[in-house]
Amino acid sequence: MKANVLFLPLARTTFSMPDATGIFEKSCRILEGLVTNLQRPRDMLTSPEMLFEYLHTANPPDIIIYQCTTFIGGDFVTAITQRFNCPVIVWSLREPSIDGGRLKLNSLTGAFSAGNSLHMQGWKYRYIFGNPDEHAVILSFKRIFSVLELIAKLRESVIGVVGSQPPGFEFGNIGEALLAEKLGMRVAGIDVENIIQTARSYSMEEISPAINELKERTKGWESLPAENMEKHARLRTAYQEFVTKNGVKAIASRCWPDFFVEYGVPVCSVLSFLNDCGVPASCETDMGGAISLFIGSELTGSPAYFGDPVAIDESCGGIVFWHCGAGSTSLAREKEGVKLGVHPNRKIGPTMEFGLKAGTVTVMRLGKSREGLRMMAMKGDALDEPQKFYGTSLTFKPAEGIAPEKVASLIGDGWEPHFVVAYGDIMEELRLLCGFLDIPFIEY
Repeated sequence: MKANVLFLPLARTTFSMPDATGIFEKSCRILEGLVTNLQRPRDMLTSPEMLFEYLHTANPPDIIIYQCTTFIGGDFVTAITQRFNCPVIVWSLREPSIDGGRLKLNSLTGAFSAGNSLHMQGWKYRYIFGNPDEHAVILSFKRIFSVLELIAKLRESVIGVVGSQPPGFEFGNIGEALLAEKLGMRVAGIDVENIIQTARSYSMEEISPAINELKERTKGWESLPAENMEKHARLRTAYQEFVTKNGVKAIASRCWPDFFVEYGVPVCSVLSFLNDCGVPASCETDMGGAISLFIGSELTGSPAYFGDPVAIDESCGGIVFWHCGAGSTSLAREKEGVKLGVHPNRKIGPTMEFGLKAGTVTVMRLGKSREGLRMMAMKGDALDEPQKFYGTSLTFKPAEGIAPEKVASLIGDGWEPHFVVAYGDIMEELRLLCGFLDIPFIEY
């Protein structure tokens, strides 16, 4: 983990220092195994004066781990908030023994004191309970550090925007000022006309890798007209050039009607391959969808899926998410494989045709309210269900509640009609992310 982490082991010498010292030494070993850039004092800091003096030797951190190695008062917190402005993890430890004898650490009361002080100052903080060698504690730190890395990546990222939102899809537009303010992301835009012109300019030799990619990743390409295969390869190459030249990390792309009418093939399969190759890509120029794909794929290490909620399948109690044919090929259900087809409305190919694989998933969306950005998430399972409609589809069963009630809540809360399905349980990571970024988080 590359973020700059400041570990502050804080204690009062009136408590059991042998117990505190053992905890401090274990904590250092655990954190040094998780963090590349860890700052820490050589010994525990046992007074506000010692803490204040040490803080003036420390580099500005991305996050502070405030360990109540024993009980400490709120005056320790004040020394930190006067010096740095970053999130704080308040960490309390288990009492060594509960046996009718001496209270050896009283760490938990110190955490209450810290939490009260940080809350009254309006500070961002999280709480962790447990000893340093506990699995749950290590997992909590790993989640926090992965979210910090994600925030750093967001702040360094460029989102590519191809064209503008089609009529009726203005919800997909997020202003550059809002993106920069809340996420630190920058925008690189290109007109559809320009990317089509670029696609038409390539030689056959330049597009041959894209033709090979289509043949290697899909079934049924033999039935695709040669002209469509060539046009797909040209468009795939043009998108990759746009990504490379602009350092793009995610793409929100226009799709209809331009690529059907002006170019003659859909962009679906191009977006599918971009998702496969680590460039999350949404269609209908949905910027919030593209960023949600980026967040989901970064937190899980796997491509995520972008789709509309189109049906409630009463036979299995699931919500069907679908889109025309841009799902990542790596998410295809093994029983079906990755088939090529034509767009269900325009009857032009290539599009991807398959149901998505089963697994634990998180449905999520970075969207907008009247006040600004917000995020939703809902845990459940992608069922082992075949393709439900032409295109790509996934059937999602919520972990709690029933599908009709979940749909009613989402519509009642005014969410956009595009969602992202990430493979894995990332609910806690999304809570952390939104907490650190001051984005309202709604769980369903």
